[in-house]
Amino acid sequence: MNLKKVLTRDAVMIGLIGTSKNEIIKELVGLIVKNGSDLDEKSLLKAVFDREAQMSTGMKNGIAIPHGKTNDVSELHAVIAVSAVPVDFECLDKKPARIFVMTISPASHTGPHLQFLAEVSGLLTRDDLREKILAAENEDELLKIFLQGQA
Repeated sequence: MNLKKVLTRDAVMIGLIGTSKNEIIKELVGLIVKNGSDLDEKSLLKAVFDREAQMSTGMKNGIAIPHGKTNDVSELHAVIAVSAVPVDFECLDKKPARIFVMTISPASHTGPHLQFLAEVSGLLTRDDLREKILAAENEDELLKIFLQGQA
C-alpha cells in the first residue's frame, strides 16, 4: 500500500495531551473526524472502543494501534500521532506507549485496513525509525519520516 494515499499532513500529530488510554482514543478519533467530511464521532468512538474491549491494541516498543470497523465510513481513515508523555495502553510488553496509529475502516472491506496495518507495523519494527518518530519536532517531519521509511 502506498502510505502517501492515506497519510496527509492533516493526518499526523505531535503532542497528544491525553494521559489515559480513553483520552488518547478520543483525541485520535477527534483528529480523524476533523479531517473527514460527515464522519460521526460517536459512531467512530463506539467502533474503536468495541474493538478495544475485545483485546488491547497496545503492542510492544511504545506502540499502540487502536482501530475500529464500521459501515458508517466508506473508506479507510488513518492518523498517526505521538504523545508528549508515555501512556499506559495495556501493551503486550507492559510498557507505556507514545506512538499511536489509528485506523477506522468499513466493516465490509478488510483489504485496505490490513494492508495499511501491515505496512505501518513493518515500519515500526525498526528501532531507528521509532527513534526518529519520537524525535520529530513537527508534523511535517513526522510525515516525512513515515513516507521516507516506506521507500
